[in-house]
Amino acid sequence: MEINSNVINKNESQFLFEKSRSGKEGLFLPNRKLSHLDLAKAIPSNLKRSSEAHLPEVSEPELLRHFVNLSKKNFSVDTHFYPLGSCTMKYNPKIHEDIAQIPGFSFAHPLQPEAQVQGFLRVLGELAQALCQLTGMDEFSLQPAAGAHGELLGMMLTRAFHASRGEQKRNLVLVPDSSHGTNPASAAQYGYEVVQIPSNSKGCVDLAALASVLDDRVACLMLTNPNTLGLFETEILKVRDLVRLKGALLYYDGANLNALLGNVCPGNMGFDIVHLNLHKTFTTPHGGGGPGAGPVGVTKELAPFLPNPQIVQRDGKWMLDYNRPQSIGKVRSFFGNTGILLRAYVYIRMLGLEGLKRVSHDAVIAANYLKKKLGRVYELAHEESCMHEFVLSASELATRYGVHAGDIGKRLLDYGFHAPTVHFPLVVKEAIMIEPTETESKETLDAFCEAMFKIFKEVEETPELVKTAPHSMPITRPDEVNAARQPVLSFRDFKSDEGRPWDSQSRAKDNSSHV
Repeated sequence: MEINSNVINKNESQFLFEKSRSGKEGLFLPNRKLSHLDLAKAIPSNLKRSSEAHLPEVSEPELLRHFVNLSKKNFSVDTHFYPLGSCTMKYNPKIHEDIAQIPGFSFAHPLQPEAQVQGFLRVLGELAQALCQLTGMDEFSLQPAAGAHGELLGMMLTRAFHASRGEQKRNLVLVPDSSHGTNPASAAQYGYEVVQIPSNSKGCVDLAALASVLDDRVACLMLTNPNTLGLFETEILKVRDLVRLKGALLYYDGANLNALLGNVCPGNMGFDIVHLNLHKTFTTPHGGGGPGAGPVGVTKELAPFLPNPQIVQRDGKWMLDYNRPQSIGKVRSFFGNTGILLRAYVYIRMLGLEGLKRVSHDAVIAANYLKKKLGRVYELAHEESCMHEFVLSASELATRYGVHAGDIGKRLLDYGFHAPTVHFPLVVKEAIMIEPTETESKETLDAFCEAMFKIFKEVEETPELVKTAPHSMPITRPDEVNAARQPVLSFRDFKSDEGRPWDSQSRAKDNSSHV
């Protein structure tokens, strides 16, 4: 909720966001007697409270208004157009939520016997089969909890594969200079040395540069296709041949699979390992650090190393197979984020192969439509036709008017659009990366273009207006670094840098780092 710091006395309340008053009630719990259970004995002593829980006391209307007003301040894919490039933000069909609430799914417990969860195991097993069909892989693990977790698993599988061949000296991982930041981070996290491969003038992998660093120390090349510039790596088969010639593996970052669904398989391009972001490609919820899922698929040569257990079907029954002596072991508790996996399964079953092909066709058409229109005014990073996303550059605007890509993104908020990805990929100065996805109407795309045209005119005529945007949001420009590294997760922790409860004066001085 918004607070006018000019009219609030800092001594009135210890905490600015505390509305609690003793005696207010907004929730009534049923008085149930659990005669069959002695709670005093059932709860371990180390888990018993030694004092009453300090919970807010508010009425139901106050609680309702508080959260409804908070929700009105949010940008979400349900309320606004999200043109984020590289991180597909697709609409989440509400039928997913209906199916996820079916008791057989929502009340399932991971420790139930296999015989009692045959339906859920079937969903997970058939999802893995569908992902194999879409990617050309032979087997999938559904355990990874996010895309970067999938990348880490990919690095673990890479090392296990080479170690099984007595090639422990392979300690280099190659990544293009336009790769997602998690690629080199995941490789380095697992102890690999990362070598960057430059792009050529067309925005694709430079084959000569790649060939110059390939030797018997290279474990794998991590690649996204189409790449982060939204361009298809047309020489991917030559890349494959160069990598295989040196005995290395080819790893596919599936962040951009939305451009290829049902049309091209990463396996046909020569990839050995594939990770998928279900939130990017298969409409499961995304954001806030979770939930997520990053399944990893592999060719038959790497399948023995996948995490335990794998879901298999034998004699008409679904079961968990732990008999995998070369497995690297578990990487996630139980079956993974099953609620997210379930939603992806529903999406795939609803659309079928032809529907998924249409998804990619529509996404590519929408991206090229925006690129053509916006390219009349803004500087394009590359002139070639794009796949599902493309990159503009605000480099000239930054030089002439001092307006940067981030400023344009902030100004878009005032027009009711979430900002695109800005300042990424790093190979483009002042990058503005746009991905419309397949679900947005032509009217929405045209309205977005109109807002971008108006902002361009504002940059030329009143640049300060853009530099200081947004002007219509509850907050202006938060300190995103501190907000991420020092988040305030409880009103009891809402304090100033001096350590005292955050008062109106300290808030007036800086309302940015605690959001």
